[in-house]
Amino acid sequence: MKILDKYIIQEFSKLFGTITVTFILLYLIVDFFERARMFLSNNATLEQMISYSLFSIPISISLTLPFAILLATLMTYGTFSKFNEITAMKSSGISLYRLALPVLVFSAFIAVILFFFSELITPAAIQKTEYIKKIEIQKKQTLGTLKQNELWYRSDNAIYNFKLFDVNKNTLHGITINYLDLDNFNLKMRIDAKRAEWKNEQWIFHNILTTAFDENGLPNMKKETKKTINLPEKPDDFKIIQKDAEQMGYFELRKYTKKIQNEGYDTTRYKADLHGKIAFPFVTIILVFIGVFFSLRSERSGGIMQSIGMGILIGFSYFFIHAYGISLGRSGMIPPILGAWTANSVFLIISGYLFHKART
Repeated sequence: MKILDKYIIQEFSKLFGTITVTFILLYLIVDFFERARMFLSNNATLEQMISYSLFSIPISISLTLPFAILLATLMTYGTFSKFNEITAMKSSGISLYRLALPVLVFSAFIAVILFFFSELITPAAIQKTEYIKKIEIQKKQTLGTLKQNELWYRSDNAIYNFKLFDVNKNTLHGITINYLDLDNFNLKMRIDAKRAEWKNEQWIFHNILTTAFDENGLPNMKKETKKTINLPEKPDDFKIIQKDAEQMGYFELRKYTKKIQNEGYDTTRYKADLHGKIAFPFVTIILVFIGVFFSLRSERSGGIMQSIGMGILIGFSYFFIHAYGISLGRSGMIPPILGAWTANSVFLIISGYLFHKART
């Protein structure tokens, strides 16, 4: 059996490597043409464009590895079936489960690698591509920093501190704004607010405490329920330094989610992304079962291309359901953990049924 396992892994690895490289190149080409207008309009240099593409490679790997596993499985076992190798193996008393075992072990190994790759390399690569695009190419100035659970931003005459910035809703939470006297750097006024939302091209603050300091440094406090405050910055200015869930690994995101939850903020969106970081890599194992079934259909129907087409369709269906489940989890319509694992659960049931059907 060791010889057979070695043969299956050898054939699978060659196809997997070729498909992975092809997907990476296709991703880079498509992404480049999508960004071409941005590159040209901002007079990006050749070095900047190459750097952007190079740092996009880890992102393409994280997105395409599961699909590469699916296609490699389809083509490997489809080829075996086409040349009656599956029939010969079965006639020797080797079960279908045993035939799939080498690729299942390989895909499990890839799933673990993908998790740690997405944890250690992909977030840093995403941050770098965002920096190249927004700072180096688009020439936007970043005047802030992001710590674990707070965002600092320096304006012309003030320093902002936010506990949380909801990128999708353009809402700031836990706001402190310190207005300074630039001549002697004394604090002139401080604004504390529970939240601020961007509406009609202006910032609407809620639950505000304004503290103004007179010439002697004595405070004068004023509370207001709602007020429009004229800030020169728009949401896009804060997005430059905002760290999204995609830019954080699992452990960093878990720590961040726990902190902002302890401070009383809604963490539904982050919890959905957190569970998704575990669920997505392990779909590689599920797609192996689906790939084996559809590749073996050619043994009965004689249409290997039809089997591959059906397998590709199911692969795309997984990504669609996974993205839809994550969006439902982020919105709070369903529990975040359910949203992240919906696609995996559905396709695990389907793959188990199909694999059992192929065996009978």
